[in-house]
Amino acid sequence: MEKTCTEVWNSCLQIIKDNIPNQSFKTWFEPISALKLEGKVLTIQVPSLFFYEWLEEHYVGLLRKTVKKQLGDEGRLEYNIVVDKSSGTGSPYTTNMPSNGNGAEAKTQSMPIPVSINKDIKNPFIIPGLKKLNVDPQLNPNYTFDNYIEGDCNRLARSAGYAVAAKPGGTSFNPLMIYGGVGLGKTHLAQAIGNEIKRNVPDKLVIYVSCEKFCQQFVDSLKNNTINDFVNFYQAMDVIIMDDVHNFAGKEKTQDIFFHIFNHLHQSGKQVILTSDKAPKDLAGLEERLLSRFKWGLSADLQVPDLETRVAILKKKMYADGIELPGEVVEYVAHNIDNNVRELEGAMVSLLAQSTLNKKDIDLALAKQMLKNFIKNTSKEISMEYIQKLVCEYFEVPVDMVKSQTRKREIVQARQISMYLSKSHTKSSLKTIGAFFGGRDHSTVIYACQTVEDLIETDKKFKAYVNDIQKKLKMS
Repeated sequence: MEKTCTEVWNSCLQIIKDNIPNQSFKTWFEPISALKLEGKVLTIQVPSLFFYEWLEEHYVGLLRKTVKKQLGDEGRLEYNIVVDKSSGTGSPYTTNMPSNGNGAEAKTQSMPIPVSINKDIKNPFIIPGLKKLNVDPQLNPNYTFDNYIEGDCNRLARSAGYAVAAKPGGTSFNPLMIYGGVGLGKTHLAQAIGNEIKRNVPDKLVIYVSCEKFCQQFVDSLKNNTINDFVNFYQAMDVIIMDDVHNFAGKEKTQDIFFHIFNHLHQSGKQVILTSDKAPKDLAGLEERLLSRFKWGLSADLQVPDLETRVAILKKKMYADGIELPGEVVEYVAHNIDNNVRELEGAMVSLLAQSTLNKKDIDLALAKQMLKNFIKNTSKEISMEYIQKLVCEYFEVPVDMVKSQTRKREIVQARQISMYLSKSHTKSSLKTIGAFFGGRDHSTVIYACQTVEDLIETDKKFKAYVNDIQKKLKMS
């Protein structure tokens, strides 16, 4: 029985999912749907031309191999690209992915999408002469891309931000929604985009405003009977950066006025950048018509930075402040403070302040002493015995078997993870770790740690196991 187009595409997705980061998969592959399968040609539908170009530039090799694995060497992929009906074209056009996987060639085949805005029509809402005014963008000049450290936690959002800064209003990232928890850098990234736009095109009218301030301005305009001036001002902007849009919840009249401002800007090819603590689908108290517009562009989340990114953030701050700290202190702070970037930088400032006030050099002992307000259970050292016990409980294997000579797969896995975590979470030497786990030498520990690191990068289930155990260690 022949497979349907959906079955073939789902099989492709399973392979793709195991070869790219989860966030990239969610952003670039989950919105795709399979349309038809004719012979060896699979047709998929993508939301926009930009989507198609991004896939061709970044994932064409993976797509080609995956399709050929499912359909054979003659397997081929075609895209059905959705074109906005407002542009005047009723049906989407289709283009083929080149069989040689040349992403650059694919891009030359793409056709421009007609723009629906009639630029000969004057906008009656723009106040005459407003563009000649010197509008303060309300941006913090310290928020730039140069001091926004890139990591797996923010790579997609940062890349999208660069694209928007280079061509505001000219990409499919409109609006660009940046969302994530407290202190993960949403405001920094949003303002970095604004600062980059002003640097590249000083004449652009860019405005940064928090949702709370926007709501208050709207209330004031109602009181002062200046609602038209309020609307005209925001509709005249080239770029609006709206921070914390989740604060629109329950404010129906303000949502209504922003809805009309948003529509005007979007239809005029102007850029809208939004930040929120939740993804659009999880925002409560907002009108459905406004949420639907938030979903038009790209929603990119900011996650908690990993250890390497946290270390890089601290080193960047140290360099900016012209200070040097011992590597073990930096690693200690980065390892123990993993909630958010704001708390991480706050801990470093606190440490520097305590060192200056007490006239003491910063070492590991001072760091442990001074950061008790930031780090829970700093005095409790994690032992190899405890790590071994936790790992064995997690995998449901006997503790004594981990130290034995058995080569059973589940025992070897528990032993290697225990060695890896002992190296990461204790001060024990490789020789001590090897001796503890059945009298093995340091080279065995090195091999075990390397094996675990390789599996973390290539095996999603294995990575989830290790992450779960590490969370239990931090909670203990």
